[in-house]
Amino acid sequence: MLETTNLKKTFKKDIAVNDVNLYLDKGESVGLLGPNGAGKSTTISMISSLIKPTAGDVTWQGKSIVKDPSVIRLQLGVVPQEIALYKELTANENLKFFGRIYGLKGNLLNERIAHVLDIVGLTERKDELVKNYSGGMQRRINIAVALLHEPEIIIMDEPTVGIDPQSRNYILEMVQKLNRENGMTVLYTSHYMEEVERLCDRIYIMDHGKVIASGTKQELTGILSNEETIVLELDRQYPQLLLQLANIENVLRIIETEKGVKLIAPKKSRLLGKVFQMAEQHHAQIVSVNVQVPTLEDVFLHLTGRKLRD
Repeated sequence: MLETTNLKKTFKKDIAVNDVNLYLDKGESVGLLGPNGAGKSTTISMISSLIKPTAGDVTWQGKSIVKDPSVIRLQLGVVPQEIALYKELTANENLKFFGRIYGLKGNLLNERIAHVLDIVGLTERKDELVKNYSGGMQRRINIAVALLHEPEIIIMDEPTVGIDPQSRNYILEMVQKLNRENGMTVLYTSHYMEEVERLCDRIYIMDHGKVIASGTKQELTGILSNEETIVLELDRQYPQLLLQLANIENVLRIIETEKGVKLIAPKKSRLLGKVFQMAEQHHAQIVSVNVQVPTLEDVFLHLTGRKLRD
């Protein structure tokens, strides 16, 4: 349905996106993960026909949108990172304005406005000024705008940033419903690993402008199928202990956490004895220790060496 081929974008001497190849099948929900500066937003801008690639192509149902952006624009809804609304207008007035841009008018426009307001749960607040909305409500109207013209595919660029947990959960449930019940194709980027795990059939991981891994959650966690994660919770941080743990033979990666440290190592490497011995040497108080199967976040950190929110 949608495919990028060797997609590349440079800004002067900086390579923002470098030979990115990805695809979305009809009805899929696909996640795009990566730390800040990985190239996600630039990739989305090229897919949305907002900027032209330096090289490569984006095709929609076999037709190049680089050569002719009109082949995708009426089929595409975009939810940008930043709120794209007129805050001095009401939600209803915003929807009428953007609806007319899509070519909607009359009864059809009014029907579509009523429908999307129902989807985002803001029918009763439609006549209030957007500037008086909470951040979560503004995000929901932003999504309503992208749904007005009944797009076949929607691109959502971090749609839950900076909102309260209740609004965030509402948006996630809404995206699930649009995808699973209405069959809408979704490309979703997020700084929250759990969102992508919850919503997406397949995941692409980007770093430094490149796709460094892709697949289902099971396929990606399979990258570390022969490893295990030792999660050590400490009473506080011990920098010298972390340095010593990192030098243990067979430790593939060490990840500092808010409450301690994670060690990724081959299965049956029998590291616990050494870990306890080193903790004792540094007078570190161990609150808990847990050995678990590597998670998607462990895979991400193993591949990029950076936290998702870095």
